Amino acid sequence: MNQRTALFARHEASGARIVDFHGWDKPVHYGSQIAEHRAVRESAGVFDVSHMTVVDVAESGARDFLRALLSNDVERLEAEGRALYSAMLNHDGGIIDDLIVYRMEGGYRLVVNCGTREKDLAWMRSQLGRLDCELSERPELAVVAVQGPESGTLLAAADGSLSSAGRLGLGGLRAFEAHLDGETLIARTGYTGELGYELVLHADAAIRPWDGLIEAGVQPAGLGAGHAAPRSWIQPIRQ
Repeated sequence: MNQRTALFARHEASGARIVDFHGWDKPVHYGSQIAEHRAVRESAGVFDVSHMTVVDVAESGARDFLRALLSNDVERLEAEGRALYSAMLNHDGGIIDDLIVYRMEGGYRLVVNCGTREKDLAWMRSQLGRLDCELSERPELAVVAVQGPESGTLLAAADGSLSSAGRLGLGGLRAFEAHLDGETLIARTGYTGELGYELVLHADAAIRPWDGLIEAGVQPAGLGAGHAAPRSWIQPIRQ
């Protein structure tokens, strides 16, 4: 049986067409892939990307570990809440996966692709060596992405999507910055090429912001809308 995210019942209730995506039951669209694509380009769409793999890297050797692992230098993340897009490389310089890394208190958070999860985790563990570094996969976390030119306005307005502190933090975020609102990470990141935000939060807490965003008029968007944008491969987020 395939894995399902905490929002699966919401997808079914919305009439989503469900497909197998690397062992996950995921919505490819909710009736019209074109309408969802257009919403992300013109207003906002909300994606359930909880199938992504979240890995926390902690302890004193975390920075040196990631500097050896990634093509982009985490030394550039000068403060907590900063993020960057990077490729994870093998010893020959070949790309194992692409990912986003966030600097967190006491370490870093990686969000990698589910289709390469086992390969990614095996490679990372094999590279720990003697470094004082701890890897922790976080399967209890969900990821909700709100993408589109009106995503910030609608995310701030959606009832239950963010706390008052979260809404205040949202307003000051620049591209590739994140704000921790309690246990929810709010980040100006995404793969659609549009202005957008990603919420990384406990799976049990994902339903309330999802419902709030839908009620605020945000279009639920499936995998097809995200994959319908070739520029997303060369521009992770619009500045």
